[in-house]
Amino acid sequence: MSTYAKTLTLSENQILAGIPVEEYERLRPIMEDVQLHLGDVIARPDEPIEYVYFPHRSVFSVIAMMEDGSEVEIGVIGNEGMFGLQIILGTKSTPLQTIVQIADGATRIKASLFRDQLDHQGQLYRSLLTYMQAFFIQTAQTAACHRRHRLDERLARWLLMCHDRCKSDDLVLTHEFLAVMLGVRRAGISEAASKLQAEGFIKYSRGHIHIFDRRGLEAVSCECYGVVKREFDRLLLA
Repeated sequence: MSTYAKTLTLSENQILAGIPVEEYERLRPIMEDVQLHLGDVIARPDEPIEYVYFPHRSVFSVIAMMEDGSEVEIGVIGNEGMFGLQIILGTKSTPLQTIVQIADGATRIKASLFRDQLDHQGQLYRSLLTYMQAFFIQTAQTAACHRRHRLDERLARWLLMCHDRCKSDDLVLTHEFLAVMLGVRRAGISEAASKLQAEGFIKYSRGHIHIFDRRGLEAVSCECYGVVKREFDRLLLA
């Protein structure tokens, strides 16, 4: 068994699973596995980042918060990546908020201890630089998507991104949460979800979405889902 295959058995996070076992073992003493809950705040605007997180099947939302109190999601982090890229860039905070949108587990490391590990500049460091590029493409494409595409297309894109990361057909989501994620009013979410349900792609009840037809969602989703997925596959699965 290769060292890479051994590492795969140790972590559900793709970044951690992709590093040599000797790097993983060096990190193990400073790792902490935690169970997360819906709505947990991972980082608050302009406050020091205390931990970096490697999600398992949990999904984080990176949210821009406006002065008028409105919020909109600009990025999603799942088991393909890590929260805390700012630490790699040498900064200690961010003006954005990051919360748990789908609850599960994660591996976390104190930011101060993780910063010391970057001095080794091994496979973990290289993988995170590649992930940084992929995440930049995701946030840029999300900005274009909010501006150009219909709400039902955007909702389909968002559901597909969550489905990829949590590996479940059942998503626990409220109107309020979806409205924040997509930067719209609750009434718009009801209309878009009803449209996808009428097509037989999902079943939507209060606080819960079941995905029946993934291929149907892919067909109705805007082009942004494919653009981002291809870039993630190209960079992270090469």
